[in-house]
Amino acid sequence: MVSLYAGESVLPILLVTALFGGAAWLSGRAIALAWRPPWHAVIAAFLLGAGARFVHFALFQGALLSAASYGCDTAMLIVIGMLAWRATRASQMVRQYPWLYARNGPLGWREIGQESQP
Repeated sequence: MVSLYAGESVLPILLVTALFGGAAWLSGRAIALAWRPPWHAVIAAFLLGAGARFVHFALFQGALLSAASYGCDTAMLIVIGMLAWRATRASQMVRQYPWLYARNGPLGWREIGQESQP
């Protein structure tokens, strides 16, 4: 973590990650609720990663143009946004088409009448 976020302490990194992670979750959820494809959530995560980098720079004197820090921030935000997108889409499919699909875990759904595949 030291090489990725040179010159920054752990507390600001966790604070900014939590703040922008919440924004990534909400954007992934909103994109799924609008029935948009998952790559829209990825694009939103890239923009949020740039915003997170700016907050690190403006508030905590981090490096603004650090490719490694931006990549790490953005990768975490992509994972969070995609998890939110998938969880919301699973909920939508089961709620919207209850005669076709049943819940299969927090991130999935299955067709009614099909056995669970191992």
